[in-house]
Amino acid sequence: MGSIEQKARKQRQKRNIQNAVLTAVGVAGVLAVAMIAPNIFKALPRVAGDKYRMGYRAKTTVGRLAQKGLVRFVQRSGIRYVEITDKGRRVLFLTEAKNIHQQKWRRWDKRFRLVMFDVPQYRRDTRDKLRAYMREYGFLRVQDSVWVYPYDCEELIALLKAELRVGKDVLYAIVESMENDGWIKRHFGLRA
Repeated sequence: MGSIEQKARKQRQKRNIQNAVLTAVGVAGVLAVAMIAPNIFKALPRVAGDKYRMGYRAKTTVGRLAQKGLVRFVQRSGIRYVEITDKGRRVLFLTEAKNIHQQKWRRWDKRFRLVMFDVPQYRRDTRDKLRAYMREYGFLRVQDSVWVYPYDCEELIALLKAELRVGKDVLYAIVESMENDGWIKRHFGLRA
């Protein structure tokens, strides 16, 4: 392997580690710093090797994310936590949006993902933001508060729930079949 390939591979690994840490902090909202180092690399089996080296990598990754302004350190009851910032949330959403658009080139698993929500009227602007995100990420509106997408988007929905604080008001379902789904398949360019 040439030196350019090795350099590019190291950059990809570094980006994967940063994305994993940022996703973990984004979904959880706040994580204790002590929790990040040993646990985050279970999600990255290809990168994990020496557990002590991985703990060091996680800590330096969190430091780099803090320097970029994507996370910040907070102290609560004598415990140091990592908290995602607004800039970090935006970067996380852009990363997930990119991932969701790349999935269109994969083979469809013949399952639909339904996102259903019932956000109360007094949180109307939150409901409107949720609808805007659904449109932006390519979901198809089936009914007012029911949207469909043919590819896996569970992580994106989890991030949206955390960002908009609508966890109990949004349901994510995987559906094997739906009646009259021909128009949905045509919309997404899927084969029967």
